Amino acid sequence: MTNNSFNEKFEEIYKQSAQAISIAPGRVNLIGEFTDYNNGFVLPCALEFATRILYKKREDNKVVVHSLHYPGEHDEFSIDGDITPGESQWGNYIRAVAFVFKRQGHQLCGLDLLIDSNVPQGSGLSSSAALEVSMGGIFNQACQLNLSGQAIALLGQEAENDFMDCQCGIMDQLVSANGKKGHALLMDCRSLETQSVSIPEDLSIVIVNSNYPRKLVDSEYNQRRIDCEEAASKMSVSSLRDATLDNLNAARSIMTDNEYKRAHHVITENHRVLNAVEALKNNNMKTLRELMTASHQSLKNDFEVTVPETDGLVQICQEALGTQGAVRMTGGGFGGAIVCLCRHDDIAKIKEAVEAQYHARFNIHASIYVGKAGDGLQVSEL
Repeated sequence: MTNNSFNEKFEEIYKQSAQAISIAPGRVNLIGEFTDYNNGFVLPCALEFATRILYKKREDNKVVVHSLHYPGEHDEFSIDGDITPGESQWGNYIRAVAFVFKRQGHQLCGLDLLIDSNVPQGSGLSSSAALEVSMGGIFNQACQLNLSGQAIALLGQEAENDFMDCQCGIMDQLVSANGKKGHALLMDCRSLETQSVSIPEDLSIVIVNSNYPRKLVDSEYNQRRIDCEEAASKMSVSSLRDATLDNLNAARSIMTDNEYKRAHHVITENHRVLNAVEALKNNNMKTLRELMTASHQSLKNDFEVTVPETDGLVQICQEALGTQGAVRMTGGGFGGAIVCLCRHDDIAKIKEAVEAQYHARFNIHASIYVGKAGDGLQVSEL
């Protein structure tokens, strides 16, 4: 939807013009999986898929929200009383952000809101983080809170953890807040320091969503986190960030097989992230391919979060690209998406191979998105 028609829709609903717009992107993680909650390194980039929210301040303390994607629904709540979950699942994300801002002592104001988004939902591109960060940007500007992008990201993570009850790391919200066009963001998940890493102009980011229906995997994720913590404890380090392969091998005899494998993945993945930064800087596809292939194999064999469908997609795309691309699963696993780095001219090879082989092998149609690295949060007056 164009900005003009988006604005017109706001006026149609609220009988007045919006005063500003907040835009926050989704993201894809190029490499560095399950390292974030182990205080390690990740290398995501913000995408040009984004969530936009128009707003106007109200005279009272109500927050009223509509979404173009749920035209028959709206949500409203007061910022005066206790903020609790409502009946609208998407509306609860707005409540979640208001809840954590208020809990931190920020003075909030009433708002009329209209949401639009082209971040594909359920594809592992962090549509929820985009919504949280975009909303955080609105409270920051409308209520004159003077918060940094990092502070908004941390509040977005708290909203997800403490109100939506999803125990995510900081990666999604931080890259949505602080992403930079044309760059990936090397992120130290312990210090929250970030470094922008230029993505070569001749490199495309292709995301292929397996559309494999994720089952209930919370217990699987939680067990892996416990295994990581137990492995760190048995090596006498505070987190796997501080562990080496020598530490791991020395403590192997007192670990379970799963503790050893999970820790092996995290320790080696941290090294792969740092090496990938140098490979990106040098536009070195050979090294990127080796690192992303090793990352996928580690996620398959050591962390055990891939499924035949994502393994199949990786194989299909690797065979189509040959030496001209780098491919791995991305995100939480047990389904979800893969990410391919390739030259612009090779995008067609991925599309043709996936369309010819994936449905025939797995009886599911994949969704293909060609992404570009976009800017992080932007809030501007209209």
